[in-house]
Amino acid sequence: MGKDFITKDFNDKEVGKIADYIDERMIFVENLQHLDPKMSVRVEAFVVVLCLKGKASLYVNDQFYEIHANDLFISHPNIILESSMISMDFECRCLCLSPEYVRQLSVINSDSWDARMFLEKNPVLSLTVDEVNTFCWYYNLLKSKLTGPSCKHRRELTDALLLAFLYEFYDTMERFVPLMPSSFKSADNLFKTFIDIISSSYPKNRSVAYYADRLHVTPKYLSAVCKEISGQPASDLIDQYVMKDVLFLLRKKEMSIKEITNELNFPNISFFGKYVKKHLGLSPRLYREKQEKEGL
Repeated sequence: MGKDFITKDFNDKEVGKIADYIDERMIFVENLQHLDPKMSVRVEAFVVVLCLKGKASLYVNDQFYEIHANDLFISHPNIILESSMISMDFECRCLCLSPEYVRQLSVINSDSWDARMFLEKNPVLSLTVDEVNTFCWYYNLLKSKLTGPSCKHRRELTDALLLAFLYEFYDTMERFVPLMPSSFKSADNLFKTFIDIISSSYPKNRSVAYYADRLHVTPKYLSAVCKEISGQPASDLIDQYVMKDVLFLLRKKEMSIKEITNELNFPNISFFGKYVKKHLGLSPRLYREKQEKEGL
C-alpha cells in the first residue's frame, strides 16, 4: 500500500493520549474516530476490538477486513494494522494486552496451534448477542475496578477477572474451531514459546539454531517438537512468519529492494532474491511487477 509504518507499544505517548485507561499490562480504548487512515502501525500488543455500532474497515498485514456490529476483531503482536474507514456512528470496546502480561496468564498456554492459525487467518469473528453482552460485562467490570478507588488486592482481582474473561473467550472459540484440551506437556509449552518469539520479533532471525539456543534445546529437538505439534519443521514455520514481513514490505512501492534487504537483515540483495523466489516462485522485482499489473 506504499505507506510508512511506525511501531506502537505501551510506552508510546500517543497511545496514552487515546486510552481511557492504561498501565503496563492493559489498555482500554473506546474512541477510535481519531485514527489516521494514512498511517500503518506495527502494534506490539494483543488487540481485541468489539464493534457495538456502525462499521469500520482495516488492513491487517495488507489483507482487507470489514467490521460490523457484534463483530470481534483479534490480532496478535507484531502485525501491521492500517485503518481504512471508520463510520461516524462507530462505537467499540477495545482492549490491548501487553505480550509480557499475556505470557503470565496460564489460560493462554492452552491455546492450540489450530486456534492460533485460525485467528491469524480469520481475525474477525461474528458474536452472538449473548456473547457480546458477556464481553461488555467483563470489560465494564474490569475497567471499573481499574479506574475506581484503589484497594489492597486490586491487581490480584483484575488478574482473576481477566483470566475468567479469557476462559469465556476460549469457550466462545469452540464455535469456530475445535480446541485441544489444556496441556502442560513441556513440548507444548516449548512450541508455544517458540511461536511467541517468532511472532513478536522484528526483524525475524531465520536460523533454527538461534531459536533453539534461546529456548535452551537443540535445533534437532526443536524441529521434532514443531513437526509433532504443527506437522511442519521449525524452518518452515520460521519461513512463514518471515515471508509475512517480506510481502508487506514488497508492497511498499517507495522502498527499494536494497532497503528491504537491509530492513529484514538479509546479507545481500542476491540472497534476498533467492529466498523470495524460493517461496513465491518469482524474484522480488517480478513479484512487484505482477502486483502492479493486477492493481494491488
